[in-house]
Amino acid sequence: MRASINRPPTPSAEEDRDKEPSLREIINIKLVESGEKEKLMELLRERLVECSWKDEMKALCRAYARKKGRNNVTVDDLIHVITPKGRASVPDSVKAELLQRIRSFLMSTTLR
Repeated sequence: MRASINRPPTPSAEEDRDKEPSLREIINIKLVESGEKEKLMELLRERLVECSWKDEMKALCRAYARKKGRNNVTVDDLIHVITPKGRASVPDSVKAELLQRIRSFLMSTTLR
């Protein structure tokens, strides 16, 4: 069995207290606290299903598993191979819609 994807170490609580949150972290906190992040995730899921992106990714995974042999493929292998293709194939219209929703959210809220 192969090891999982390498992840960065979790910072200690002491390190977290000393560090000022980045703008990205502040925005993420606000999105989560307001429930907007879950709404955006649901919108993304809907749009990706509507444009058949999910079906395309399933087909790529199946083709990769067939090529390598079903018993020789791990989830980590699939993630490593499919993630770049998946990110590149998200339609620009979906990206633009999400970006507009995030911008609207940011305009309607204060970050601190």
